[in-house]
Amino acid sequence: MEVNNTQPPARPLDTANNYTQGHHHTHSPTNSQHHGIFPSISTLIIIIAITSVVLLFVIFLIIIMLRRLKSTKNNSTAKEHNSINNTSSRFIAHTTVNFNSSPDVKGGCLYGGHMVRTPPPRFRGVQVFTYKELEVATDKFSEPNIIGNGGYGVVYRGVLRDGTVAAMKMLHREGKQGERAFRIEVDLLSRLRCPYLVELLGYCADQHHRLLIFEFMPNGTLQHHLHPSNNQLKPLDWATRLRIALDCARALEFLHEHSISTPVIHRDFKCTNILLDQNFRAKVSDFGLAKMGSDKINGQILTRVLGTTGYLAPEYASTGKLTTKSDVYSYGVVLLELLTGRVPVDTKRPPGEHVLVSWALPRLSNREKVAEMVDPALRGQYSKKDLIQIAAIAAMCVQPEADYRPLMTDVVQSLIPLVKNLHSSSSPSSSRFLNRTSPRSS
Repeated sequence: MEVNNTQPPARPLDTANNYTQGHHHTHSPTNSQHHGIFPSISTLIIIIAITSVVLLFVIFLIIIMLRRLKSTKNNSTAKEHNSINNTSSRFIAHTTVNFNSSPDVKGGCLYGGHMVRTPPPRFRGVQVFTYKELEVATDKFSEPNIIGNGGYGVVYRGVLRDGTVAAMKMLHREGKQGERAFRIEVDLLSRLRCPYLVELLGYCADQHHRLLIFEFMPNGTLQHHLHPSNNQLKPLDWATRLRIALDCARALEFLHEHSISTPVIHRDFKCTNILLDQNFRAKVSDFGLAKMGSDKINGQILTRVLGTTGYLAPEYASTGKLTTKSDVYSYGVVLLELLTGRVPVDTKRPPGEHVLVSWALPRLSNREKVAEMVDPALRGQYSKKDLIQIAAIAAMCVQPEADYRPLMTDVVQSLIPLVKNLHSSSSPSSSRFLNRTSPRSS
């Protein structure tokens, strides 16, 4: 009996063992759960990081696409504007424009700054000529057909095979500047259509020959009439001078504000680059130095100083900073030439009168002195009221500070009433420039 009573105490020990085993079994899943949490967090962090990078990349692509769409929209708007204002050329081409005809013109486009662009196909008037065609047109470029000689080449008079009389400029091939000037003129003038710009009929890029074919302007350059080498030419009268001034102002207004998406700066506006037709209406030529300006208000670009002494704006000549106001200054110099009959720089004049602008600017605000400045060739045949306004416009255009100079649109609007009233006894006496002078000019 005693033996049987000693067996039960062993059961609590089994219970304890079971409890211990149960405890171990209960504790083990908890550990494995903790070990599983950490890999999940790491994976989540990696996924978030990858997602963020992808989102940033997508946002970047969206921004780029929006900018491209905006640029495309602006370009299409500019093209539509040009198609409205431009008319097709009167010259019907027997050969369509093909910029691949010359081995030097690669990729169907022209180089030169940011004017690398193929002319739109709507301009069918610009032809490609062979050198032999132009030889026939000019009688083998004979000396009697020479009508001009400039820094970039010789200009010949010729007759195309359809009977059109044309001016053919053969460019010098010395250095890269002549080649660049050729390509810029072809690129720009094939896209620009304006009655105040000399029309480009075609070009020749046959082997090493470079020629530009323009409409013929029978009365030559303004330089030839204002500063003739002999006294055989009849002096330009006052009315003709005012019309020339307005035509030139309209040409620059078109280049600066209405030509293409960004302003075009002529950079070499002067009397020798102003041509006169049979009615002495003026057109601007020679775009070999033209530059695309900034589309920002009063935007400027830095460039190499090129141009003609006496016509260069002070800030451009000293720093190379070029804006549309640089052309305005050059226009003011031409206006002074029309007013006084003097050249921009004349070392034969007495001391103090060598430079036209320096001599004229202090006198332009004085009515008595302005009358003394007038070209003697006019023989007093001009309107005194018109004279005062022309002097005021010229004074504003040649201001030393570019910010004081007007826009060409303002110049045009001030000249229009003067030209309209050329034959009336009196012309409008109000001008937006009369009371706007720089302290330096007084």
